Amino acid sequence: MSIPLDTLEAEVLKLPAGARSHLLDRLIASLGTDAEIEEAWAIEAERRDAEVDEGKVATVPGAEVLARLRAELR
Repeated sequence: MSIPLDTLEAEVLKLPAGARSHLLDRLIASLGTDAEIEEAWAIEAERRDAEVDEGKVATVPGAEVLARLRAELR
């Protein structure tokens, strides 16, 4: 039995936020991973790591990043 997508969406949106979040996690996990995407991210991570090691970019402590974001949201 198949439920029309708009009906399913309407029912899901009635769920509490925690249940929707849990469902979203399960749906994303069900998609699996694409080897090409994983490889692209690995290459990008290596590139970024090299930029930090070479002094081309500076890192920012996580606490500072969060403080900046909180300040912008106020």
